[in-house]
Amino acid sequence: MNNDDLILKAVSMLGVREIPGAAHNPIILDFFKAAGHSWVKDDETAWCSAFLCWLAEQCGRVHPYSLLARDWLNVGIKVTEPIQGDIAIYWRVAANTNYGHVHMWINSTYENNYGIGGNQSNMVSYAPYPKSKLLGYRRLELK
Repeated sequence: MNNDDLILKAVSMLGVREIPGAAHNPIILDFFKAAGHSWVKDDETAWCSAFLCWLAEQCGRVHPYSLLARDWLNVGIKVTEPIQGDIAIYWRVAANTNYGHVHMWINSTYENNYGIGGNQSNMVSYAPYPKSKLLGYRRLELK
């Protein structure tokens, strides 16, 4: 299975961003709904996982229905050599906390993985994340 559908859908969302102030981006609120968290009514709540839940839902793939990035370690197939469109999961703050980040892996350099993700500089973007914080990669299966 390739991930072309996930990649194309993610690329179509590049540039979706939070709205500063009291207004909230309805597209980001839709991401929360796809993650099973329609109670979230703002675009300031961390939404990297919500974006990927929405993406997986749009493409008929499994996802954790969770706002916790680390919950992505429990879905799909564990892989050690990612292909474009696989999910990369990272720790934030400290390795032994619940804080994390998740994005769709696209490519790597020696120090960084690059991926398309939500809530990267408050928007859907293609951005680096340090390999030193990697917890794992997952390949999403069809539902």
